[in-house]
Amino acid sequence: MDRRTFLCGLTLGTLSMPSAADAQQNEKVWRIGYLFTGSLPAPQSAPILRNIFVPAMRDLGYIEGRNLIIEVRSANGRPERLPELAAELVRLPVDLIVTLGDSEVRAAKQATATIPIVMSPSGDPVGAGYVASLARPGGNITGLSWVSPELSAKLLELLKEAAPNIASVAVLWNSGNPVKVRDFNEIRRAAGTLSLGLRSVEVKAQSDLAMAFGAITRARPDALLTLVDEVLTPWTFGRIADFAAKGRLPSIVGLDMYAAAGGLIGYGPTLSDIHRRAAVYVDRILKGAQPADLPVEQPTKFELVINLKTAKALSLTIPQSLLVRADQIIE
Repeated sequence: MDRRTFLCGLTLGTLSMPSAADAQQNEKVWRIGYLFTGSLPAPQSAPILRNIFVPAMRDLGYIEGRNLIIEVRSANGRPERLPELAAELVRLPVDLIVTLGDSEVRAAKQATATIPIVMSPSGDPVGAGYVASLARPGGNITGLSWVSPELSAKLLELLKEAAPNIASVAVLWNSGNPVKVRDFNEIRRAAGTLSLGLRSVEVKAQSDLAMAFGAITRARPDALLTLVDEVLTPWTFGRIADFAAKGRLPSIVGLDMYAAAGGLIGYGPTLSDIHRRAAVYVDRILKGAQPADLPVEQPTKFELVINLKTAKALSLTIPQSLLVRADQIIE
């Protein structure tokens, strides 16, 4: 699989602001909000939005500048700004809001009970209380689920399989995200089964990373597991992989692209599929479907990528039983 780059954010602003007068005569112009925590230098640097979501919308008949306006709102790495940004989208108003993480879903839910919200994705929408059930969400929220708690325990199992001699693992996670609290509890249960010691290293913003790295260094664990979310996004993967390499720590993250960033193992849902499916949800809702009646989808495709260059640098021999299950091996 080709290396994929994940959207971590955009600058605050509007991706495209055509007026209704520019649209074809008598054609409805839909206005969609796009809400997320991270930031990147410019809208053209946003591969998920520009290379996946927008083309998927185009395939469904929505053309920017003709019948589609996308209002982009980024918190620029400051999750506390999400409520005001969600409220701004509601005031415009937009016809629908696409959210790229759990903090974004929570902010949008607080801002509106009527404008449809499409999760792209949420880690655990039922556990977090965003929807009543996966089969019948109820309310104004639907979309994609990350099956996050189950995935988190699997990450610890894979890490132990790749490095059987480890005895302790540092878990880097965003304690400000309630879904990640559930994820961490799943990891703690799995650690007991695997006879592994855990060190919780908590962050609430990307600016906390340097402090977190210092705490991990002082704790001297044998390995590192990072729980991905709207704070610990792929935009941070290079920094995390570099830190793990310098500390000679086998490391794993719940996205395949972590291995391409230099980490030992990446394993998780295929993000491109998730964001294409989000466009399908948007289309169905704009055509009249009610979010309450659209079941929340769970991922059906997971990718396991192992970086043998990193393994070699760590003097680690990956068991053949794990290598044969990999979707991609980086050599």
